[in-house]
Amino acid sequence: MKILMFGRGVVATIYGWALQRAGNDVEFYVRPGRAATYGDAVDLELLDTRRRVRGQRVVEKWPVRYREELAPDHDFDLIVLSVPHHRLPEAAAFLAPRVGRATVLVFGNIWTEPAAAIGALPAEQVAWGFPGAGGGFGADGVLHGQLLRSVIFGTFGRPPTDRERAVREAFRQAGLRIRERPDFRGWLWVHFASDAGLLSQGVRQGSLSRLTGSTGSIREALLTGRELLPLLEARGVDLRRHRGGLLLFRAPTCLTAPVLAWLTARVALARESFAAHSDPDAEEPREVCRDTLAEARRLGVPVPRLAAAEPYFAREGA
Repeated sequence: MKILMFGRGVVATIYGWALQRAGNDVEFYVRPGRAATYGDAVDLELLDTRRRVRGQRVVEKWPVRYREELAPDHDFDLIVLSVPHHRLPEAAAFLAPRVGRATVLVFGNIWTEPAAAIGALPAEQVAWGFPGAGGGFGADGVLHGQLLRSVIFGTFGRPPTDRERAVREAFRQAGLRIRERPDFRGWLWVHFASDAGLLSQGVRQGSLSRLTGSTGSIREALLTGRELLPLLEARGVDLRRHRGGLLLFRAPTCLTAPVLAWLTARVALARESFAAHSDPDAEEPREVCRDTLAEARRLGVPVPRLAAAEPYFAREGA
């Protein structure tokens, strides 16, 4: 399969590497002038937990190929669109007249209605997924990250189309376990609200990495996530269909917070997942909190803990 990764962010880079290792032809689309800035290789340091390799540590310089233009008559089979949720409208508008015959995999957080999130992209050419990878670029330029063994795919109450099945197969052949979510709209919104709970404490402390090993901060994050459950119900999410994803927020924090604090301090995968989010100036955590709070206010749902954190994520001058 010929695959274009849109941008060269953390998720796009990690999955581009995995998909190329599986025999696919992978390129990265970057803005004009960026290819020279990035250079012709990425320094990777990954914890790869796919079923086939069982937690292998990968350290390598991976050669990559870029393109800075995208004509509508391109021959890509798949375009992987993994951008922060607040950048998705701009990216979708750019791709809409250039999608050609490719399938576009929207691969990340959304908080709007799915149809609104993709704008003018042809809905019949869009597949939906969520990554099981993360990390960050260090000051040394090295991508420090993790590739989990599972990746989430979903639909909106219907079976996958032939296009969607082809995307799933590409990821399956890359050694990834496919987990299906038929109510993907609800799953995405539950995940977004869960992120808002954690990230609200991350922005308070300076970054999510500061929560590592902190029972008190993690407890506050869990309580913030819990108070967002009525917001999800007000948006029409059937929480009964997402019990597993909400267990951490519903269980007593006197049990869950110490366990999560221990995991983030002692278990490599959890510790590195938090440590990778150490940028105090990262905009996406603030955008997640802003958009969640704005929706709560629009619907009249009280979220006192999230509102109390607003000074840490409000736009300057707002």
